[in-house]
Formats: sequence, structure tokens, C-alpha cells
Amino acid sequence: MGSVEVPTHHKAIVYDKPGEISTKIETIETPKPGVGEVLINLTHSGVCHSDQAVMCNRWTWLPAPTQAGQVGGHEGVGKVVALGPGAENTGVKIGDRVGIKWMAGTCGNCMPCLAGKDACCLSGKISGYFTPGTFQQYALGPAHYVTPIPDGVPSDLAAPLLCGGVTVYAGLKKTSAQPGDTIVIPGAGGGLGHLAIQIGNGMGFRMIGIDSGEKEQFVRGLGAEAFFDISKYSRDKEGTAKLVEDVKAASSDGLGAAGVVVCTASNAAYGQALQMLRFGGTLVCVGVPEGEPVPIAGADPGSMLVQEKRIVGSAVGNRKDAIETMHMAARGIVKTHFTVEPMSKLTDVFERMDKMQLQGRVVIDLSQE
Repeated sequence: MGSVEVPTHHKAIVYDKPGEISTKIETIETPKPGVGEVLINLTHSGVCHSDQAVMCNRWTWLPAPTQAGQVGGHEGVGKVVALGPGAENTGVKIGDRVGIKWMAGTCGNCMPCLAGKDACCLSGKISGYFTPGTFQQYALGPAHYVTPIPDGVPSDLAAPLLCGGVTVYAGLKKTSAQPGDTIVIPGAGGGLGHLAIQIGNGMGFRMIGIDSGEKEQFVRGLGAEAFFDISKYSRDKEGTAKLVEDVKAASSDGLGAAGVVVCTASNAAYGQALQMLRFGGTLVCVGVPEGEPVPIAGADPGSMLVQEKRIVGSAVGNRKDAIETMHMAARGIVKTHFTVEPMSKLTDVFERMDKMQLQGRVVIDLSQE
């Protein structure tokens, strides 16, 4: 096993009171890589809304509550410092910069894996949920599954792309839209949405953003050719009808969007999205609503078949999606808009996230307590 000097213990941020917004820095033992694994000295980790949902037990579809002491996080970047037995045959070397994603690892052999549906792996492990995540200075990863980070892409910029970027890239592909088609992004100014606007532009789509008014300049600056302030529309039937009418008028052909990629956890956004589609359009479910689900308005069989609309789910992306997203970053097509905070500020970051006060993403510098 090749290696460089590795400490016996390191700092990690744990969820000390699952069910609440609360984190704590602890010193834990540094693991040794097993067969086919690498040990990564993580320098940066993005903070995702999914981390908050896991910490606070807000996703009722997860099989069990989060355990106290769980190391969260799933957007980590760092350098490989040790190889487990057999890992040298995967092409990963000591000193390589790599990333850990939402799926910490998959079996690679089940039917979902063979179909490229990594998040559906029958024995997959989620980073930061019953598997030690990326809010720590050292973490293990399967050598075959970590994502190579291209030269020229800074680690702090790359970290949020490992979930947010990959997720929206995969979601945009699932619209089956063609260059020149209109794509609508509810939640356009958020962590997912601001990446979706940029990547969608890079794919040749005409992008429309929906979010609160204070984010308009930010979203337009990312390349949205139209923006709608959701606060100016009432949440009732009339308000939704007006928003849908305005979105359709701004679309490339006036008939509506070829795709709506919902990048917010809002049930209200899902209630509006399907109606914004033109014939043959696709609603892509990316943001995960919390609490009890609300039926999607307009999803009755008659309306769906007459307009030949589709509703598809998109859970992050696969290894190929991650590599392609990093290539887009290397070419300057997408850049994460982020602020950097030390480890001790993670609870504060989650509190601001809960109040919807974040614009873009937050990255934790794991070298700073």
C-alpha cells in the first residue's frame, strides 16, 4: 500500500443532535483504506440542502433517522494520500485530486448500476448518511468511484459541482430538449438553480429563471434571458395562471417550455411547473419537497396524454455525468458562485439556509476550524 504521512486522528464535523440544526467539531480516528479504497485528505466540502434534510430527519422516505455522531457532507474534494490493496490498478495515484459525491459508492453490478442509474443502486452508500461524509479532513472512497478533478479547476469551486452541478446536468439531459429550446428553472438563484442556468446555456438552451426578486440581477447575470419574481404572484389559482401565462409568452415559440427542471424543495413550485410545459414537454423532479408530498397539478391522465407531457425523476447523476460536469468547469462554462467558511460556521450556514438567506453555495474550508 503506497502512502504519504497520515495522522492517526483528524477533525470532523458531526451531527450531534439529529432532528435539529446543530453540528459539533470532534477529533476522530483516521481510517485506513481497505481493498480497492483510497484515503483522501479533504480540503473542501460543499454544503447542500440535502445535508440539512438528512441532519434534521426531514426526508420521510429515508429508511431510518440519522444517528447522533454522523459525519455529514457529500461534496468533498482533496488529494489521495493512501491506496488500499488493489487500488493501484484503478489508475488513481497518490497526490491525485479527486472528489466524493452523494453516492459514496455503488456496487457496479446490479441492474440499476448497469443502466447508469447510480442513485438507484440496490446496495449503494449515501455519503453523510450512515456512511462517514465529507465534513471531515480525511475520508475513504472506492478508488473506481471517486471523480478526478481537472487541473485548473480550484478545489473550492469544484466541491459543489460534485452534487449540485452533476444533479442539474443530469436533470437537464433528461428533458430531452434541443438547442434553442426553452428551459425553466424554479429556484434559479439557489445552490442548484444558479448552476442549472449556466449549464443549460452551455448546452444551447434558452433559460428562464424563477425565484424571489432580490435574486433577479444575480440570475440574469448568469445568463437567464427572462426572470420572474415569484413574490409578485399569488399562490392561488389565479396567481398560478398568470405566472404560467407570462412564462409561456417568454418562451422561444410562445407555447411554453420544452422542460422545467425544479431546483427547489417547494411543493408550490411543483404545483405550477407542469402547466408551464408545451406539448411533449418534460417536468424533471430534482428538488425534494419536505414533509407530506403534494400532488402535481395537471398530472391527470387526460391532460398528460393529450399534450404528451412527461414527468421524470432525476437523482443526482452517474460517474460519467460527474466527469462531464468537471470538463464543463475546466472549459469555464460553469462556475460555482460561493462563499467560504471555516468548520466552526457550519451550524450558522445551515441556519441561514433554513431561512432561505443563501445565494449560490457555501463551501467549508476543512483546514480552518
